[in-house]
Amino acid sequence: MDFGLVLQTDPPASQVVSLMKRAERNGFRYGWTFDSAVLWQEPFVIYSQILANTQRMHVGPMVTNPGTRTWEVTASTFATLNDMYGNRTVCGIGRGDSAMRVAGRAPNTLARLGDAMDVIRDLAEGREAQVDGNPIRIPWITDGKLPIWMAAYGPKALALAGQKADGFILQLADPFLTEWMIKAVRQAAVEAGRDPASLTICVAAPAYVGDDLAHARDQCRWFGGMVGNHVADLVSRYGEHSGLVPEALTEYIKSRQGYDYSHHGRAGNPSTDFVPDEIVDRFCLLGPAEAHIDKLRALRALGVDQFALYAMHDAREAVIDAYGSDIIPSFG
Repeated sequence: MDFGLVLQTDPPASQVVSLMKRAERNGFRYGWTFDSAVLWQEPFVIYSQILANTQRMHVGPMVTNPGTRTWEVTASTFATLNDMYGNRTVCGIGRGDSAMRVAGRAPNTLARLGDAMDVIRDLAEGREAQVDGNPIRIPWITDGKLPIWMAAYGPKALALAGQKADGFILQLADPFLTEWMIKAVRQAAVEAGRDPASLTICVAAPAYVGDDLAHARDQCRWFGGMVGNHVADLVSRYGEHSGLVPEALTEYIKSRQGYDYSHHGRAGNPSTDFVPDEIVDRFCLLGPAEAHIDKLRALRALGVDQFALYAMHDAREAVIDAYGSDIIPSFG
């Protein structure tokens, strides 16, 4: 199992770079960041510094979207980083939540996302693609490689991930829901004539190592609010009892009162008061190192290839170090 670190690109950027260097020293192989141009600093600029200051780490957004940048710009940016530092980037992509909504736009449609994945991959790997009806190829790319990993929750998005993506990003660590969603993605891959084993499965969630569970829950409760934001979209689209979305995922948002993006992804987010302790425990990894190891082993048994650790809490360095000393060695 691989391990990744997920950060927001809050200033100063030097601290993001420093934490990624620390993560690599502790055995993390992937460095991910949020991508929302209004809320945080531009991640692709920072990726260049992370790559320059690490040897093996792969970097990418968790997640970008097809709407805030034109597709040829996204492809060229990834290809430039790969040309400078070797093929060490991954394009995590989704419909766009905070990045689109904070700018007053609706998230992208799944049809647009599917087209974007094909075009961005083709362009970044040096092939010709149609952009707005025009054939385009980036001529200086000779050995490009860009895996596209798609974030998804709902049935249609899970199907698209199985049909077109190189990897699937699931932003929660509940084994029941993980099993359900991995099966949906793999079934879609089979129906599309693809090898389901070829898709990389990445589970992303906050992790907090320590014995004070009450404090750990409060530091990670924001995550239930962020996931709830996506679940609310699913409920509005499919209905609360449609059978298309597990009730284990939809039940807890009944008392949700909206969402304030100014606190997006941050400990102490007041928009997450509706999230009960049970959901925090299910979605996140909390407690002593042994509890993390047990849950990670359960996830690995379900087919998870990477655990990406959200470190938006008050113990970033301590958790990175604890994973390096006590947890990652168990999965070598």
